[in-house]
Amino acid sequence: MIGVADEDFEGEDRDGEDATRNLQAEIEAERIAEALVFASAQPVSEGFITERLPKGFNARQIMLRLKDHYAPRGVNLVQVDDAWAFRTAADLSFVIRRDENETRKLSRAALEVLAIIAYHQPVTRAEIEDIRGVQTSRGTLDVLMEAGWVRFRGRRRTPGRPVTLGTTRDFLDHFGLEELRDLPGLEELKGAGLLSGRIPPNFNIPSPLMGDELTEDEDPITQLDLEELGLLAPGGAPEE
Repeated sequence: MIGVADEDFEGEDRDGEDATRNLQAEIEAERIAEALVFASAQPVSEGFITERLPKGFNARQIMLRLKDHYAPRGVNLVQVDDAWAFRTAADLSFVIRRDENETRKLSRAALEVLAIIAYHQPVTRAEIEDIRGVQTSRGTLDVLMEAGWVRFRGRRRTPGRPVTLGTTRDFLDHFGLEELRDLPGLEELKGAGLLSGRIPPNFNIPSPLMGDELTEDEDPITQLDLEELGLLAPGGAPEE
């Protein structure tokens, strides 16, 4: 009987040691993920985190645990599309002194164009103009692209092969959205006073396209397309 008891104690000791090692490994994996996000100026993708974690650890589970850990703190861990970033807690943003020149205010036209792209993407310039009822200047699109909120997605498979536009991960990050489905709906826009006056009975807010995958009527942008759009100098070298 004494021998059996000794074996039981040894088994318990091994189980305790295994549990301790597993806990230490989990803590180390969380520390690695935390450091990767902290050291990056841009949101870090889960794929990037997974590549650098020890084998057998689920990056999403680790990030969700860290998100809960930082939820009550002055700095929050937030999800941006399929990536993660540290951001100042929303209720403390008033204490952070911002550089007056950090981001210039968008014109009404730029805000309208940005909203149309966000909700209707993938959308072409002609389709934006059709929705707005006025022409859209290249300068307006340039401002949105310089801000990093709008990008060229592809080319529509229609005569003239117009370029399609969509929003970026930086757009989600700047406006505090995890994904496009977090864009405000009709009732939220009314409540915020962004829709006023008499709204037509058939008026609705479209559901934005989820994901970056090209649609069936889009072709990928090639190097020749980039040269034509002025994003690359002939021969593939970026413009100065």
